[in-house]
Amino acid sequence: MEIKESKIAIYPGSFDPITNGHIDILRRASVLFDKVIVLVAHNNSKKSHFSPQKRKEMIVAAIKELDINNVDVDVYGGLTIDYAKKAHAKYLIRGLRAVSDFEYEFKLAATNYYIDHDIEMIFLMAHNNFEFISSSSIMEMTLGGVDVSKLVPNSVYHELLKLKQK
Repeated sequence: MEIKESKIAIYPGSFDPITNGHIDILRRASVLFDKVIVLVAHNNSKKSHFSPQKRKEMIVAAIKELDINNVDVDVYGGLTIDYAKKAHAKYLIRGLRAVSDFEYEFKLAATNYYIDHDIEMIFLMAHNNFEFISSSSIMEMTLGGVDVSKLVPNSVYHELLKLKQK
């Protein structure tokens, strides 16, 4: 009997905070792969609104809301390719919202290919109703008093309200 190798994908990002656009990509990736690891990027030089651990907690809560069983969440501060190797992942998931995302993602894919030829970048296009959403626009709208409850998971929305009250 042949043993099938598990298809593991990494979905890396800052997720500061995770949005319904990210969730859409995650939901679709969870159908394509046996296991998806959402990898919260931890970069000390980048200003974040939420700590890496808080971002992880929000993602875990959002996944519970969706009842997706083949998704894990982790935090990592090094190269995504190094994490992928340790996790035996052969795929990196990236979401594309608009043509402007393509140039950045193209360069990132070329860099990752240079580092490791065995890891494939998989690009999923955002659905039309999510293509304008970004974590930074969510933060701007939240701090500006705009109701973003339809753009983020419930658990994230409640954290955004707490952040706004500070």
